[in-house]
Amino acid sequence: MLYDIETSLPKMMEPEWASVLREEFERSYLLELASFVKRERASEIPIYPPRGEVFNALKSTSFSSVKVVIIGQDPYHGERQAHGLSFSVAKGVRTPPSLKNIYKELINDVAIPPPEHGCLESWACQGVLLLNATLTVRGKTPRSHYGKGWEIFTDKIVEKLIERGSPLVFLLWGRSAKEKILRILRNRENNDHLILTSPHPSPYSAHTGFFGCNHFSKTNQFLISKGLAPIDWTVR
Repeated sequence: MLYDIETSLPKMMEPEWASVLREEFERSYLLELASFVKRERASEIPIYPPRGEVFNALKSTSFSSVKVVIIGQDPYHGERQAHGLSFSVAKGVRTPPSLKNIYKELINDVAIPPPEHGCLESWACQGVLLLNATLTVRGKTPRSHYGKGWEIFTDKIVEKLIERGSPLVFLLWGRSAKEKILRILRNRENNDHLILTSPHPSPYSAHTGFFGCNHFSKTNQFLISKGLAPIDWTVR
């Protein structure tokens, strides 16, 4: 995965991202992160997602195509759940509770019925970057890979998108996502972006403001106003 930063990591992502982020590949924090993940994988503790899926967000959505950014916290920590896209699970895996609530909001907001699976790749292919703040996690141990360097890397991803200059929609569900993005946006000149915030879609908080937030329709209204194609939120 990260073991040979200069040759392996760029191959894990779409070429535009590899070019935009190439300076990061030589930074010491990423080398230290590589060593940490390597040690974790060598232990008896399962680490998610699998090696080949860690950078799926940067493989499924090219740098120039990103129109919408949805920030998750860290990957799902249950067996077979995480596959490198925030809130998404591979087809054939039971849909997690938070994603079920996202589907409920889809019905209420844009009248899209829930699919029979939890894979959001159809969103990613349209320019929705499904990015977690940390890209790996120990099994059954949420936030176990926080503070190891992933946050620096994912901050840089967002910074590069903002520097691109074109309008973006940020869907920030939960306090950690909101704090991450607003910290990066602070004191930047180009703020021609739509920032939509709500509580996390978790069963513990969805009823406190996620339901009824209408983020999907508001996103498309903004994109159309900027001359960009709206997102077809149908999960295929």
